[in-house]
Amino acid sequence: MTVELRPPRSGLTRGGAMDMWIDLSHAIRGLAARDAFLMLTDSAVGEEEEENLQHLTANLANEVEPWRVVPFLTCLHPLDYCLRYVDRARARGVQSVTVTGGDKVRGARRCLPHGYQLRQRFRERAPELSLGGWVNLHRPIAEQIGFATAPGFEADYYLTQVVSHHDLGRAERWLEGAEREGLEIPGSFGIFYYRNGRRAVLERLSRFFPVPVEAVASAFEAGVTPERHCAETIAALRRLGGVHVYLCNLVPHHAGTQFNRIMAEVCALEAGRAETGPG
Repeated sequence: MTVELRPPRSGLTRGGAMDMWIDLSHAIRGLAARDAFLMLTDSAVGEEEEENLQHLTANLANEVEPWRVVPFLTCLHPLDYCLRYVDRARARGVQSVTVTGGDKVRGARRCLPHGYQLRQRFRERAPELSLGGWVNLHRPIAEQIGFATAPGFEADYYLTQVVSHHDLGRAERWLEGAEREGLEIPGSFGIFYYRNGRRAVLERLSRFFPVPVEAVASAFEAGVTPERHCAETIAALRRLGGVHVYLCNLVPHHAGTQFNRIMAEVCALEAGRAETGPG
């Protein structure tokens, strides 16, 4: 289990940024104590964020094992900054970096057109570093598998765009195609923690990734809790064989509690299925 968290946005007041860093530090420590891995985003949805690596160095040194935290790096920076970043990451004991292109519409201009090109530079510079790539299951599956199996993809693992039990066929087709085409690197499925089912909120989220608005809204209207909804996707993916997932959108100062509740719901779902059988 991995949890994705976002650093504070750039440009906040000193006090506002400090409060957010404190919340984030508490969340990372608490989740690490629960044996979760952590990912810190880089300019998520095109919004410039404080540097994740600086936070690992300044606020979490000697408190959380650096191999447990996996920072993102996008191409939305100058190339010389990206190359220095990977050198600094190695020096601080970071063992894995997820490298993606970044938002083309809302973000800064990319230093390289595609994330795999930056991973190729990193592979030459730091061959011992584990590198992650990105696939989007809302695009044609054959196309995405072709990208991930190409010799130049240069990734030791991949993350997927957010998926849901409301549209599980995409994950199923991905797993079947990946096995058929011999994709050997492991992957982790993205799962979004919907904090509520208000249609206006879900429609806004749809600008950033595909959201099954009506299905999510209907589930919440029927009394499903955010934790239960999230757990249903985890349990559904596990039944397909998708054992690795990462959770998005947990609230930093409640992340530990939310994580525990989600996992309790997963256990309850799987225990109930074991009692009733697969039919």
